[in-house]
Amino acid sequence: MEEEQDLGKNHSASPVSEVQQDHTAPPVNPPRENRSPEAEIAALRQQLYTMEARVVQAEHERDEVIGDMIEKAQLLETKFIEEIMNDIHRRLHVPLRIAQPLLIGMEYHIHFVTSWLKDGSSHTADILTTLGMGGIGKTSLAKHVYGLYSHEFHISSFIEDITRKCDGKFNGLLDLQEQLCNDISKTSSIRFHDVGIYTTKIENALARKRVFLVLDDITTIDQLDALLGSKGFHPGSKIIITTRDRWLTESCALFKTNNKPKHERHLLLGLDEIQSLQLLSFHAFMCNYPKEGYEEVSYKLVKYCQGNPLALVVLGKSLCNRDVAYWEGCIEGLNKETSSHINNVLRMSFDSLPSNNDKELFKHIACFFVGIDRDVSETILKACDIITRSGITNLIDRYLLSIGSNNELKMHQLVQEMGRLEVHQESLDKPWKRSRIWCHKESFRVLKQKKGKGNVLGLSLDMRMLEKEKSEASFELKTDALSNMDSLMLLQINYVHMEGSYENFPGELRGLRMHGFRLKSIPLDLPMMNLVALDMSYSYIESFVGCYSNIQRLEKRQKFDALYLKDKKLFRSLKILNLSFCKQLRSLGDFDQLPALERLIVRNCVGLVEVGESIEQCIELVFIDMSYCKKLEKLPRNIGMLKNVKTLLLDGCKLSDSQIEDMDMVINIRTSSSVFMGAIPSDLKLFTVSLPRSLVRLSLVNNNLSTECFPMDFIV
Repeated sequence: MEEEQDLGKNHSASPVSEVQQDHTAPPVNPPRENRSPEAEIAALRQQLYTMEARVVQAEHERDEVIGDMIEKAQLLETKFIEEIMNDIHRRLHVPLRIAQPLLIGMEYHIHFVTSWLKDGSSHTADILTTLGMGGIGKTSLAKHVYGLYSHEFHISSFIEDITRKCDGKFNGLLDLQEQLCNDISKTSSIRFHDVGIYTTKIENALARKRVFLVLDDITTIDQLDALLGSKGFHPGSKIIITTRDRWLTESCALFKTNNKPKHERHLLLGLDEIQSLQLLSFHAFMCNYPKEGYEEVSYKLVKYCQGNPLALVVLGKSLCNRDVAYWEGCIEGLNKETSSHINNVLRMSFDSLPSNNDKELFKHIACFFVGIDRDVSETILKACDIITRSGITNLIDRYLLSIGSNNELKMHQLVQEMGRLEVHQESLDKPWKRSRIWCHKESFRVLKQKKGKGNVLGLSLDMRMLEKEKSEASFELKTDALSNMDSLMLLQINYVHMEGSYENFPGELRGLRMHGFRLKSIPLDLPMMNLVALDMSYSYIESFVGCYSNIQRLEKRQKFDALYLKDKKLFRSLKILNLSFCKQLRSLGDFDQLPALERLIVRNCVGLVEVGESIEQCIELVFIDMSYCKKLEKLPRNIGMLKNVKTLLLDGCKLSDSQIEDMDMVINIRTSSSVFMGAIPSDLKLFTVSLPRSLVRLSLVNNNLSTECFPMDFIV
C-alpha cells in the first residue's frame, strides 16, 4: 500500500511540476467527477480558448512562411523579368522605356530637341548637329532624348564614342559600320572587311525605313560619309550628330547631292550660376542647395568650373561628405594649377582616390581596358594584384568610370586623357621610363631600340596603326626586345612580325594579345605558367596545344614536356582563351592543360572541325562561343558534363541533316529562376549530345532553322 501511495504521489505530482515549468499551459482543473456544471462549462471554454489560441498562432506562423516564400518568389520573378528585358535590350537594341534621370540645367535643350523631333515633316529627313566643348553634355542630352523617343521610330540606333573607337583600333570604323548595319537592317551578321560595302548596305537600309539615328562624337568627314553615305534617308527620319566642329556636317558627301536633308545646329553653352550650384549640390549634398557653412566654398567652385557639367559632377562626387577645410584645400590646389580648369578638376578627383590600388587600377583602365568587358578586365587585373571589386566601385562613385549596356568599361574621353596624362608625366620624353606605353609609335620605338626596363607594366603595339613610311622589313622586331621588361604583365602586340626565341618573353605576363600571329602553333618556349588571358585572334595557327603536323614537332613537344612540365599544367592559370577568326585552325585539344579555363571563344573559325573530348576537364568553364564555325561537325559528346557553363553561342553553325544520325533529344535548361523543357528537333544535329544543365543562354541565330524544325510542345 505504501508503495502504491508513493506511486500515486509521484503520478499526481508530475503534471503539477510540468505546469510549473511551462507558464503558458492552462491551469490544472479538478477531477471531472467533483466539478459542478458551471465549472465544467468554464473548463470547456478554457480548453476552447487554448485551442483557438494555438490555431491562431499556427495560422500566423503559416502566413509568415507563405509570405517569405511569396516574397522570395517575387524577387526571383522580378530578377528574371529584368534579365529578360536587359537581354532584349542588348540583343535586339530595343530601348527600355524607363524613367530617365534628371539632367539638371538641361531643360531648355531637352525641350528644343524634343520639339525638333516632333515638328519635323513626314516628307523630309532632318539632321540636327549638337555642338559644344568637351564635357558640356552633348552625349548626355542625345542619350536622354534617344531613351525617351526612339521607340516611336521603325528603327533606331545610337552609335556612341565614334572618334575614340576609330582612333584606338585599326578597324574601328568597320566595327561601327557593322554595329549600325546590324541595328538598322537586322540581317545576317556576316563580317565584311571593306568600308565601301558597309556604306552601301547602310545607305540601302536608311532609304527603306523611318529611322532615328544618333552619331556621337564625330570629328572627320570620312566618319560621316562611312556611316551615312550619300543617297539620303526615308522621309520622316531623324539624325542627331554630336561634334565640336560647327561646319563638319554640311561638308560631308550627303550635302553635295541634289537631295540635301534639312539641317539645324544647336549649341550647348555652360550652365548658369544657379544651375551650376544646383548640379554641384545635388552630387555633393544630395539636395539642390549647399549645406549650411558650405555656401562660400560652393560658390568658389562653381565659379572655377565655368558652367562645365562634367567638372561640376566630378567635383561634387569627389567632395561628398568632406568637411569645409577639405573643400578649401581643394580650391587652393586648383587655383595653383596652370592647365585647363576641366583637366585640373579631373586630376583632383583622381588624387582623392583612397588608395594607391585604386589609382593604379584607374591608370590600367585608362591605358588598356576602355571598351573591354568588365568580367574579362577584372579577371586580368586581379591577376595583376589589383583589387578590382572595391576599386571599380570607387571609380564609379567619382564619375571616373561607368559600365556600358554590354557590360563594358566606359570612360569619358576627357577622363581617359587625364589618366593617360598622369602616366605621361612619369617621363615626358622617355617613354621607356613610364609604367605603361599605349602609343603605338612610342611602343615601336621602345621595342626597336630595346630600351624597355623593369618599370614597364604594360605595352600596346598594333603595326597597322603605324604609317607605312618605311619598307616592311624595317618593321620586324626581335623577341629579345622584351627580355629586360621583368615586370611586364600586360602585352598587346598585334600584327607584329617577331624573330627569335620566345623564351625571352617576360615570365610575369598575365594578359597577352597577339592578333595576326604568323606561326602555325603556339611557341613551346613561350612562358605561359602565369598567363590568365591569351588572345590570338586573326592568327595563322592550325591547332592549339597538343596537335602537331609532323613527327619532328611531336618529338619536340615530348622533349619539352619532359624538361619543363614535370606533371605541371602547361596553361595552369589560363582563364580566357580567344582564338576568333583563326581561319587555319582545325582542332582544339589537350584541354587537360587548361584546368582553370573559364571562357573559350573561337568565333568565326571557319576551318574548325573538331573540339576534343578532353573539354570535360575544364570544369570552370562558364562561357563558350563557337559561332560561325561552319565546318564544326559535332560538339564534344561530354560537354553536358560541364556544370558551370552559363552561355553557349552556336550562331551560324549551319546545322544540317548530314552531320549525324536522326535522334530526338530532351534538354532541360535551367536559369536562375525558370526552366524550359522541350524535344530538340531531329535535324538539330549538334545536339546528339546532352547540354549542360547549368545553361542560361543558348543562341542558335542564323542556323537556317524554320519553325517546322521545332515540335509544337517545344517551350521556351
